[in-house]
Amino acid sequence: MCAAPQYAMCLVAALFCALCTPRALAADDSAKLPPAEIVRRAVHNEISCNQGPGLHFMFKDEKKTPQLSQTKLMVETNDATAGLLVMENGHPLTPQQRHDEEARLAAYVQSPQELRKKKKQEKEDAEHTLRILAALPDAFLYEPDGTEQSREGLGGPGDELLRLKFRPNPNYNPPSHVEQVLTGMRGDLLIDSAQDRIAEINGTLLKEVAFGWGILGHLDPGGRFVVQQADVGNHQWEVTHMELSFTGKVLFVKKLAIHSSDTFSDFHSVPSNLTFAQGVELLKKEAAENSSAARAVEAGRQSGKLSGGAQNQNRAQAKVPATSTLCCDR
Repeated sequence: MCAAPQYAMCLVAALFCALCTPRALAADDSAKLPPAEIVRRAVHNEISCNQGPGLHFMFKDEKKTPQLSQTKLMVETNDATAGLLVMENGHPLTPQQRHDEEARLAAYVQSPQELRKKKKQEKEDAEHTLRILAALPDAFLYEPDGTEQSREGLGGPGDELLRLKFRPNPNYNPPSHVEQVLTGMRGDLLIDSAQDRIAEINGTLLKEVAFGWGILGHLDPGGRFVVQQADVGNHQWEVTHMELSFTGKVLFVKKLAIHSSDTFSDFHSVPSNLTFAQGVELLKKEAAENSSAARAVEAGRQSGKLSGGAQNQNRAQAKVPATSTLCCDR
């Protein structure tokens, strides 16, 4: 079960599929299919993708909240996903912050028990994803709502995206508390029909949603989330953007407010047999290279400013004798 402060994130994780490999494209024109069947095909493809080993990626996560902004380098490994904080509020980490981050990751490497707990949590989230995805075709009623063109970070390059509005299906009977959340949600789906993929899900809670079987707390009506994914190359799809906006209560007393956005970019593949310890070393190496490159750019910028200032000074000095000569000539 997800902890209360993490529930909204787990909810979104359970409502969207990522890290998939493509299947063969369908030959028939999906635009002729009923909306529910279009969703069913896309969901089938997402689930099929999740069942394979897939590729592992390193990428950048830029997270913003009302209080701060953070940039992390992330890498997927055979054990779990590792993340290294590299910037906060637009500034590089201090030496103490870098030490703390590396110590945090080292604790996972040095404690197999903690790493197993992390891996178990990620596995549970993935299982929730499959259960929720499998329910999407039957949990909602869909209707077409136009199309839009894909763009960077959304859908496949050059693909047309079909927009479908969805609302709760009154005849849907959720088999467990995991799928129960779907009975109180409406919103929009964007389907990339060319690749049978879900490019975006934009959902809003219509009613209060309990978590922890109602014992831990609830999320208020009006809570909203947006998740987008895209083809990041060679038909490999990854989540590229996520927004959360939820309020509620924990243990019926403490107020809960989650407002954040994450943008995921700079995807590049890493070895599929990467261990967590190897992933951490890869993150540290990438962070060091990025830091060196940033320093070089800054040094070049400062050098340009100094050079420009010197040139301006030389031009000014060159003008002074000319003016004096004219004066003296007069």
